[in-house]
Amino acid sequence: MSGAKRIGVFGGTFDPVHIGHLIAASEVRNHLGLDEVLMVVANSPWKKAGRDVAPPRDRFEVLCAALEGCEGLTASDLEIKRGGASYTYETLEQLKSDLGPVELFMIVGSDLADELVTWEHSESLKDLATLVVVSRPGAELPTILLGWQMVNVEVPLIGVSSTDIRSRIRDGRPIDFLLPRSAVNKITSLGMYTGAS
Repeated sequence: MSGAKRIGVFGGTFDPVHIGHLIAASEVRNHLGLDEVLMVVANSPWKKAGRDVAPPRDRFEVLCAALEGCEGLTASDLEIKRGGASYTYETLEQLKSDLGPVELFMIVGSDLADELVTWEHSESLKDLATLVVVSRPGAELPTILLGWQMVNVEVPLIGVSSTDIRSRIRDGRPIDFLLPRSAVNKITSLGMYTGAS
């Protein structure tokens, strides 16, 4: 699409965001020469139904703090503003409508790629964006999805997870260097993850 902006769309619960997310977003932007990667905070992630999730505004504020000074990576509250359950196809359709001529790249981890057929309106996703599968070096790639334009981007293996960060905060263990200091400070100021959730 000549002259169209190339935008990565990296959706997630980000509960909380951590350096693994940031490294993946940065690597994809660099590898594919994207103008920008939008990190879209899910309002109510349908795949996390039944699990306590921090309030969407708090998760968005932590992401904004984490992205301070990160050129080309932008926090998006599009799904929070839309409200309700967060579905990727609605987000991609809205971005196409809002941004005009744009080429979208939907960024997912290799663990999710094989599950795409279970996503709401999964058939429409392949017409809305190129699929970017983020994988660890040497990892087995997902089965090729028929009809999808798919690109693989390898990223360094970083042994950090949002689940571990939440557990560490509840237990009073340090989370330094697992996410940017600005994000740690925001989590502290909001009093997040100190209860049983």
